[in-house]
Amino acid sequence: MTLDGQVWLGLGTIRAIPPADALRDPTILEQFKYRYPLAFDLTQRTAPFFDPGRLRNGDFFEALYFQTEPEARDSLDQVARPALMDGAFQVTRKRNVSCQLATALAALDALEEDFSAVFQGAGGGFNWRVIAGTSRLSAHSFGIAVDVNAEMGKYWRWTGAREGAVLDYDNEIPESLVRTMERYGFIWGGKWHHFDGMHFEYRPELILYSRMTPE
Repeated sequence: MTLDGQVWLGLGTIRAIPPADALRDPTILEQFKYRYPLAFDLTQRTAPFFDPGRLRNGDFFEALYFQTEPEARDSLDQVARPALMDGAFQVTRKRNVSCQLATALAALDALEEDFSAVFQGAGGGFNWRVIAGTSRLSAHSFGIAVDVNAEMGKYWRWTGAREGAVLDYDNEIPESLVRTMERYGFIWGGKWHHFDGMHFEYRPELILYSRMTPE
């Protein structure tokens, strides 16, 4: 199944433009251009600009969530799991994000694995800000993203790599954690070419699309 060249219900097209341009201003349909891999396999991310979930259409997210910071702040819940972490994540209750995160953390707790290092110094959730090096709002602005331990997760810009030419990613985030978060609708930035291994983001539409379409 391919989306190339198709127009679906006014959602736009997959355009023949440089991937960096699509990243800056994607159509709604282009958000599905890169199929999010359900397997715990980091080989696909070696392809330049293979960033499933990193393409975000601003109008789409404002329609689903918020247009202003006060609206976002009014929707926040504190999600904590003391057995896993000190403190709490601030995320939106809209679209059941806080409920899904709480359920995912409870499932991690039930695994009886030691995730203390992963959640030590976790970067938090809601933060109304733009993505580094861009003028686009971060997923954290909508209260749909959380960051775990940055030193374990790592971030591509800290390597000094050039955009579209990011080298190997030395992952330290456990597979069991990634799979559990994905089960409840959160994609992982460690599967991106421009890796953001500390980052989890509520994108159930991408996971559902991957489950419904062949490799």
